[in-house]
Amino acid sequence: MRAAFQDLDLAELGESLLERPVVVAAAIVLGSFVAAKLADWVVTAIARVLARRTRSMLDDDIIGALHSPIIKTVVLVGLWFACRELESEEEPIVWAHRLIMTLAVLVWIVAILRVSGLLLRAMSREGRRYQVVEARTLPLFDNLAKVAIVALAGYVIIEVWALNATGWLASAGVAGIALGFAAKDTLANLFAGVFIIADAPYNLGDYIVLDSGHRGRVLNIGLRSTRILTRDDIEITIPNSIIGNCAIVNETSGTPQYRLRVQVGVAYGSDLARVRSALLAVVETAEGLLADPEPRVRFRRFGESALDFELLAWIRDPEQRGRVLDALNTAVYERFTKEGIEISVPQRDLHVRSVPEGWGPPRGE
Repeated sequence: MRAAFQDLDLAELGESLLERPVVVAAAIVLGSFVAAKLADWVVTAIARVLARRTRSMLDDDIIGALHSPIIKTVVLVGLWFACRELESEEEPIVWAHRLIMTLAVLVWIVAILRVSGLLLRAMSREGRRYQVVEARTLPLFDNLAKVAIVALAGYVIIEVWALNATGWLASAGVAGIALGFAAKDTLANLFAGVFIIADAPYNLGDYIVLDSGHRGRVLNIGLRSTRILTRDDIEITIPNSIIGNCAIVNETSGTPQYRLRVQVGVAYGSDLARVRSALLAVVETAEGLLADPEPRVRFRRFGESALDFELLAWIRDPEQRGRVLDALNTAVYERFTKEGIEISVPQRDLHVRSVPEGWGPPRGE
């Protein structure tokens, strides 16, 4: 036995083993795992170098997201070549190749989804010099990116398995048209919600007034509807398609103040300086008014029965309007009564030129 073993040519043994596809395939798979380990070391080394050179954590996060798919791809490539060694012209292993390609697509789709999320969050981060995506639109762009990536992955997998993609696309188009007609109101609300989120005519917490008569503080902005809380503590859900087609008055945005108008008419013959002084004295004792801008009084017009004045004052929160107006109206009335200023009411003078016979009291009475 020992002599036979010594006479055995190791080169011939190696050649005989290499002629066996199973042995070659096993060697390729083993080599792919070794190559994957080497790729792991290389990616880790690159990550350390970049971490020293940059202050941002974005590049480190991206390399971390690509670390696992690179290693898995190396192993899948090894399995691909191993399957090629095992197949023959008479019996090709087509399904195995397609399965490996499908796994590779799924691995990279997951990685691309993670990288896209990292990039969008970095582009929307406040304090950056160039803020491409605003924070309020980040969920919208994130969902659109995910839908696009998943749709692309589905198309690639259909092509990998040699399915009829044209038929699938045609069926999807017909189904999309039918769905569009069936859910046109929902789609109108959806697109209006997208435009509201992108254009941002109002934000959460803003006090808005719609031309439909609804007014209140915004509680939630969704893709289908917007919820507001009225001053009666009633929550109203308004479809976005309605909001998108109406005028919106945002009483919170812009300058953080709201102007109140108190209109009052005094009788003709009143002392104008005294009226102005009385109105400004009311403002000095009222609560909730801003000192800047300072309140002012305007003589607006000569009315039919009164001299029309208007008191202008500012408050911080539009929700205080009802309470402050009540206090101002009460104070104006009490001040005018104390000062002896007559608040005019509409009056009509009736002149009788003649009385028809038979009307009025009998003659002599």
